[in-house]
Amino acid sequence: MTWRLAQDGDLAAIHGLLNRNVVSSMFLLVNLRDHGLGGTAPKAMQVWIRGTSADGVAGITNDGTLLIQAGAATAADWQHLQQRVDQRLAETNLQQVGVLGETEQLRRYLAATGLDRTPMRLNRDEPGLELVLDQLDLGGLDRPQLQGAALHPLSAAPRPMLVQWRAAYHQEILGTPASEAVAVAASDIDSYLLRDSHRVLEIAGRWVAMTGFNAQLPNVVQIGGVYTPPQERGRGYARCALALHLQEARSKGTERAVLFAAGEAAVRAYRAIGFQPISGYSLVLFDHRAMPVATEGAPIS
Repeated sequence: MTWRLAQDGDLAAIHGLLNRNVVSSMFLLVNLRDHGLGGTAPKAMQVWIRGTSADGVAGITNDGTLLIQAGAATAADWQHLQQRVDQRLAETNLQQVGVLGETEQLRRYLAATGLDRTPMRLNRDEPGLELVLDQLDLGGLDRPQLQGAALHPLSAAPRPMLVQWRAAYHQEILGTPASEAVAVAASDIDSYLLRDSHRVLEIAGRWVAMTGFNAQLPNVVQIGGVYTPPQERGRGYARCALALHLQEARSKGTERAVLFAAGEAAVRAYRAIGFQPISGYSLVLFDHRAMPVATEGAPIS
């Protein structure tokens, strides 16, 4: 099958596919909700669908990130998609920053396109976890070190501290170069403040952890950006912040939460408040600094 540019008449089929695979389609769904097919915002996308029945969806954002949802795609399909992506990038004078998707799909996409041999600054498979919020376990929040814990909007905390935390997260978790981390972090924090998507935990007058939702739909949220500064770790603060934020979301009608954990310690913390394993998600960010530079008349080897 081949990929073609999505049209407004395809939106019902696109949403049908993405909602059937909502756990690994949150970013696609949120970007479509916020920007539709096209637009000039950084997260707006050019979207393609696979075949006449739209059994695959892919979108390249205006900041160069490819999002995929196409479980039935063959190697030839992935190669054809990459031709579309490369054409779009050439038209907009962009580089492909990375690709996100369900783990098995993403690995097949990279192998089929040869991008698995491209230098990467991040290449991570993350275990998936899901929680029906009616089953949220708040039993661990009565520990002595959590007495008096209060969750606040980010606007209650000092912005420079939040930017510092987010920059540290970028370097530790996402492999962002130190020279870029502060600027990216400042943009992230401003976005979180605008969307009211994140929260910060305060205990005894100290700010000790941050948590948030990096994608939100009416019935499901995707957790992201959970961070505790190193000196505050090992006390259950991040788990407490997340549990309180999910309790807030549940009170507003959210039914499910999903997340993709960065390590086994995070998995244990999430399992402690009721999360159960599901299929994983993968994130690859390319390292364009390590790629050879073409000279006039000479191909890139």
